[in-house]
Amino acid sequence: MTVTIYHNPACGTSRNTLAMIRQSGEEPEVIEYLKTPPSRARLVELKAALGISPRELLREKGTPYAELGLADPKWSDDELIDFMLAHPILIQRPIVVTGKGVRLCRPSELVLDLLDKPVESFVKEDGEAVTRAKG
Repeated sequence: MTVTIYHNPACGTSRNTLAMIRQSGEEPEVIEYLKTPPSRARLVELKAALGISPRELLREKGTPYAELGLADPKWSDDELIDFMLAHPILIQRPIVVTGKGVRLCRPSELVLDLLDKPVESFVKEDGEAVTRAKG
């Protein structure tokens, strides 16, 4: 199985997601999207595969969201994508792509349904234990 993660190593949720992928036996393609942002076409593809609007893909915390006035409904979808391309930190993370689908893995355990051999249990960096639901 091919697994790709759009990753920010400074993000605990992203690190936990990456660890769960690796513990499942997969070595994903890791795209540090702050260093290598997706193209416009790829960002639009990811958004469509996630089934969300550009506004839903925006990250507010720790970003220039407020300074740029992005809460204002005047911005079109194309303009919001332009902002994400100009400021990749605005893109929610981590986004994981596998043959089973595409998912914004917030919380990190959402990645488990995308993996062939997901871990049964995992302890996150903050000590929270995750146990995979059976069935």
